[in-house]
Amino acid sequence: MKSQEYKSFYDIVGALNGWDFSKVRWISEGMEWNFYVEVGKRCTSSDILLDIGTGGGENLLSIASKAALLVGIDLSHAMIETARNNKRKAAASNVRFVQMDAGMLQFPEAFFDLISCRHSPFRASEVARVLTDDGVFLTQQVRECDKTNLAQAFGRGQSSREDGSLMEDYKRELRLAGFRDIQCAEYDAVEYYEREEDLIFLLKHTPIIPGFGQEESDFRILQQFIEEHRTDLGIRTNSARFMIVARK
Repeated sequence: MKSQEYKSFYDIVGALNGWDFSKVRWISEGMEWNFYVEVGKRCTSSDILLDIGTGGGENLLSIASKAALLVGIDLSHAMIETARNNKRKAAASNVRFVQMDAGMLQFPEAFFDLISCRHSPFRASEVARVLTDDGVFLTQQVRECDKTNLAQAFGRGQSSREDGSLMEDYKRELRLAGFRDIQCAEYDAVEYYEREEDLIFLLKHTPIIPGFGQEESDFRILQQFIEEHRTDLGIRTNSARFMIVARK
């Protein structure tokens, strides 16, 4: 998918539900961390936190009590509208949501103590500019080997690059931006989706299979996939992630 196609896709998803997957029934074996739990662990009550690619704000709102001020940004107007609606429901007075391009952060230098970014692009030089000295940046990204069996079944997927190449690119960019301590972790967990509708919801609301559902053949392929990968625990696939924790 091209950048404009991604933007249109996220606008549609944002208007529908943000990144709220709470109704999807699934279990995971081998998931080694929860990203926003890791972010919350590194917060202090006086910190100012920036969340890049915040989507519907569900995850940021879940750690609102951990910091003094939390700011979530997203390029998608629809995502930000959903995030603001979620904020009103949560009554989180210390959280702000702003539509903004992560490549051109409209904040002063050294403004944030902590910056998080989950499954969204970022510009390392901009992150370094708005982060305080000794501040921490955490990002979780999708590995290239994520949902391998789905990509094989459909003959297309969200990445065609060699596994590990994105992580190496980001590490190099962070070093060039002046980060001195860069730690990495990876996992490749097994996921089981309980019902067919759970897997369909996932494919319709994420870019795992670009353009899923636009062709009638997609549903025939999906039905065959379900038959081949159904187990007692659910429909089997994998979830591959990496996390980088970098300090200035």
